[in-house]
Parts: sequence; C-alpha cells; structure tokens
Amino acid sequence: MPLQLPADKVIITVAQTGALVNKSMNPNVPEQPEEIIESAYACYNEGAAIVHVHARDQSGENTSDPEVFGKIRDGIRRKCGLIIQYSTGGGPNLSQEQRIECLKATPEMASLNMGSMMRVSGKYAGIPWSNMPQEIETYIARMRELGVKPEMEVYNLAMFREVNAVIEKGLVEKPYYINLVLGMRYQGACDATPKILTLLHDFLPADAYFNCTAVGTAQLPLSTMAMVMGGCIRVGLEDNIYYRKGELATNAQLVARAVRIARELGKEPATPDEARAILGLKPLARS
Repeated sequence: MPLQLPADKVIITVAQTGALVNKSMNPNVPEQPEEIIESAYACYNEGAAIVHVHARDQSGENTSDPEVFGKIRDGIRRKCGLIIQYSTGGGPNLSQEQRIECLKATPEMASLNMGSMMRVSGKYAGIPWSNMPQEIETYIARMRELGVKPEMEVYNLAMFREVNAVIEKGLVEKPYYINLVLGMRYQGACDATPKILTLLHDFLPADAYFNCTAVGTAQLPLSTMAMVMGGCIRVGLEDNIYYRKGELATNAQLVARAVRIARELGKEPATPDEARAILGLKPLARS
C-alpha cells in the first residue's frame, strides 16, 4: 500500500508559472525572478510548503539557466523556508541537455518525468516530449550526485513501468514521491476525473507518498479528493489560471482556498519543515 500523510496534515505545492501560461492569459502569472520570489513568499504566508519553479528569460521564454534559477532560489531563501523544487520538464523550446542544467542551482527537489509523450495541441503539436528510460536514469544520476530528491511525475498508467524499474534498481530513495498529473491534454495526460485518480492511485508502489496535480476546472474537486485520500496536492497558475469561471486567480488565492478546504476536513497545511521530515529531506540549514 502507498503511504498516507498524517490524518491532520496536507502538503501543499504551488506551481506558479509553468512553461505555457503567460501574462497575456493572466496578468498575475509571475515570470521574472523578482515576481516569482514575491509570489512564492505570498504563497508561503498562505500555507504552501513547496514551490515548484519554472524560470523565464528576460523576453519571457522558458529557460533552464542556472543563474536565473539561482537568483530565484536565493531570493526565496532570504524570505522564507519553502521547499524549493525545480522543473526539469522545462519547456518545449529546451533540449534534453538544457532541461537538466537548472539542477546546477541545487534545489531540494526536482521533477522527473517518467515517460515520453506526444504534444497534441498548440504550436508544438506533433513534437514528442522525450523521456526515454536511459534519459530518466541520467536525470536521476545527476539528482543523486547533487542531493536532489526526485518528484516522479506520472501522466498515465504506462509510466508506472519506469517508476517500478528505477525503484527495483535502487536508484531512488524511500519515501518515494509520485505526482499524478491529470488533465494536461496538451501533453497527452489522462483525463482529470475521480475514476482515473483512484485508478492511478491503485498502481502506486509501497513506500510512496502521492501528490495530485489536476489541470483547469478539475484542480479544485480533485485536490479536495486527494486530501481525503491522504495525499499531497498541487495548486497554482501553471495548472489553472482561474479562481472561478470568468475570474482570474492569483497563486496566493489558490493556496488560501486549498487551506480553507483542508481545515474543513480537519487538516492543517504542513509547514516546510514538517514536509521535509515527512518526505525524508534534510533539515534546512539556517544561518
């Protein structure tokens, strides 16, 4: 059986920026480092424990430049103790070699996509998103070298084959952390429905905590469902730009709503330090 969080806790990740959303879609999307830092701090104050970081260059394009990621890391760390998690998915404009460069800026965690997919819409439709087994193992090796915990991202059932393979090879350490990503049609993910969430949950390995990332209107109901199931949740503008129909959100608003719902369920948001202890991360060194 997979692991469950303590009954009175939930770990909330905020994914603020992503690779696809931008200010033309929602002016509250933070793109430049100072915006990302300020938004992260606001989310920390509302109850987020983890911040999932994508970065942009000065023109607003996706980047994996370690200097940009380092500036974001240092700015967040000056303000608060959020767990910093980088994206190695990067964006469709980045090569495999570029996507892994952000790890040089030493996050505590980083996403690890557990299989290849085909982009099915938008200007990159028809371009594959390669995450071959040997590429996954290359990413894991780099994470192990730098002391970074993988957040294994699963978009469909087939990806559990690679999850189980890296566990059987001893390449990842307990407790495992698996992010179930639902509704990201652009990248060919499964639909975001309660039935599919429970189906994917049935395939989780032992010694794994799970996180639910649901895209669009499914973010609210499925994150609530995941909390009831003993899982972690992810909210934020990367996955959903609206607070309700026709009303654009901020990242802090989405975190605050998740916290209100958690408290109605008898749960408190885990602090970053509590989340570190649960997920097996090292305590944060404080000067």
